[in-house]
Amino acid sequence: MTALGSSTSPQTAADGAAAPLTLLLPLGSTEQHGPHLPLDTDTQIAQAVANGVALRLDSVRVAPAISITASAEHRGFAGTLSVGTRVLTEMLIEIVANAGPEFGRIVAINGHGGNAYALRAATEVCKAHRRALEVWSVRLPGADAHAGRTETSLMLAIAEDLVDLDLAEPGAAGPIEELLPKMIEGGVREVSANGVLGDPTGANAAEGTRLLAALIDDAVSQLADN
Repeated sequence: MTALGSSTSPQTAADGAAAPLTLLLPLGSTEQHGPHLPLDTDTQIAQAVANGVALRLDSVRVAPAISITASAEHRGFAGTLSVGTRVLTEMLIEIVANAGPEFGRIVAINGHGGNAYALRAATEVCKAHRRALEVWSVRLPGADAHAGRTETSLMLAIAEDLVDLDLAEPGAAGPIEELLPKMIEGGVREVSANGVLGDPTGANAAEGTRLLAALIDDAVSQLADN
């Protein structure tokens, strides 16, 4: 696995001349994840998936992660940072437009649901400009929405030292479809005082390892099929 940031320009040019490179762009967030998970949880997950894909596929480079994205729904919780959908959309468009010909594909590896609007808009603009931005996003059937068992288990597998299970506590337990109207109006704080959507208690590293493997398999499958 080769991180783009640790490569030199001549190395990257030579590798791209030998075979078109796929650039993976980890896309996370810096936002509250309850009292027990770090602010960069989404970034850590996106980075772990991108690294796992790069170990499985040839001619892949992993770009430095974009870690301040569209997180307005978490406004009001300490530590949350956001550039918003419009700025993130423009950032993605500029990255794709200015990437060199050594990159035959550019794929966003997205770990934060709030980035979906920017990714959709950027994908359409890039398509119109005849250079594609592909998107893979975290998806796990039955997963809770935010800072619950799913993300906590993943973080226990990825960076256990950053998780404080002693502080883990349930948050809003309703289906996300029922919570969304209030969240759209007042953000996550409107439905969950501790910022958790789900129940992180019972999370464990073994489950996280299995979930991470499933995410990497899914991303590899998508990239190999396209």
